[in-house]
Amino acid sequence: MSELTELTAVRLLEGYRKGEWGPVEATRAALERAEAIQPEVNAFVRLTAEEALERARESQERWRRGEPRGLLDGVPVTVKDILLQRGAPTLRGSRAVDPAGRWDEDAPSVARLREHGAVFIGKTTTPEFGWKGVTDSPLSGITRNPCDPSRTAGGSSGGSAAAVALGAGPLSLGTDGGGSVRIPASFCGIFALKPTYGRVPLYPASAFGTLAHVGPMTRDAADAALLMDVIGHPDSRDWSALSAPAGPYTDALAGGVRGLRVAYSPSLGGQVAVRPAVAGAVRRAVERLAELGAYVTETDPDLTDPVEAFHTLWFSGAARVTQHLGPHQRELLDPGLREICARGARYSALEYLAAVDVRMDVGRRMGRFHDTYDLLVTPTMPLTAFEAGAEVPKGSGHRRWTGWTPFTYPFNMTQQPAASVPVGTDADGLPIGLQLVAARHRDDLVLRAAHALFEARVASAGRPTPSGS
Repeated sequence: MSELTELTAVRLLEGYRKGEWGPVEATRAALERAEAIQPEVNAFVRLTAEEALERARESQERWRRGEPRGLLDGVPVTVKDILLQRGAPTLRGSRAVDPAGRWDEDAPSVARLREHGAVFIGKTTTPEFGWKGVTDSPLSGITRNPCDPSRTAGGSSGGSAAAVALGAGPLSLGTDGGGSVRIPASFCGIFALKPTYGRVPLYPASAFGTLAHVGPMTRDAADAALLMDVIGHPDSRDWSALSAPAGPYTDALAGGVRGLRVAYSPSLGGQVAVRPAVAGAVRRAVERLAELGAYVTETDPDLTDPVEAFHTLWFSGAARVTQHLGPHQRELLDPGLREICARGARYSALEYLAAVDVRMDVGRRMGRFHDTYDLLVTPTMPLTAFEAGAEVPKGSGHRRWTGWTPFTYPFNMTQQPAASVPVGTDADGLPIGLQLVAARHRDDLVLRAAHALFEARVASAGRPTPSGS
């Protein structure tokens, strides 16, 4: 049964159709893996074995009758504990959230998974309210890297990344406000997509506003496309949700990269110091894109680092999400979160609007850039995973997590689709990610190019084996 944890969702579903195995076996295998990895990696805040097996049995009966409910019937999935899931507390990594709530509603993406018969096996860890690029919180402790538990899994969707990397379900829902699916995907060696803003509806609305996206975290691009075909549809609860896509993302995968105009920016014009192992792995992958028929140009977008504007937007959002808390509840917060909330509460409306102006200018510049280039390629991260339990690498001189994530947060400001693709490891066996960015609404191009890298075996999600599994 453990071999089932090695399979993608696409392959699991193929096996269901052929009668090679069933949802009950796949769910049991995923639950066993989750329980095995939990003591060392700490990817979960909650496992729901009894409910999962009941849903799996119902799915198995539907498959026996030849009447699967939807595109993901019987596939084990996990959900970041930022997103509402009916019947399960959503504590957002915080001791300030009362678990005795009603919990009677699904977030839109979770509701779509339920409609398509997916099997929920657990909620994954997050830093408090998803505020930083690593995953630790006063509520659930430290989530560790599946390749080396002394290192961070990244964040804020670190639990989801670790779960997928280690076979505790092939699909997970994460959220990304400044890199939060791409950072842990890069550190853990999986694929993740931050879709165009509004492509995957979000409810309740994030306090971080239109920086926050919901996206798939998977082993490869084909699974992400399948998941997008389920969750990428409008929901009336999100007034900013986009209309339905023109066609299935799975149909777009086969297009390849021949003829695509690809801009390769190794360091955003020298603004970012990139580790040599990371730079080398990304460059080799870009060379392969050229061999596959893409027109590759080494060039940089016309950008200056928008970090101060991002901080204004991000810290203001953090202040808003904790605004209702009383003094006792505030004492329960992560000290770093308390610090940025205090700073965010001091910004004036004019300062906030000035940050919005910066954001619009960055968006305009990237729009012009994509008049010339279909895709932008960068490293996802300038480094590989560092020590667990720290917001910034020791000795880096960085004050906040944004200091070491310069390739990710700009594309939350622009609302563009961006993905992290696993393209190798460094000398310590730590994963390296390549970032693909396209113009708004061109999620299909990101998925196409990523799929081409997987098909060419340039990209691969390895399977680490921690001592607990």
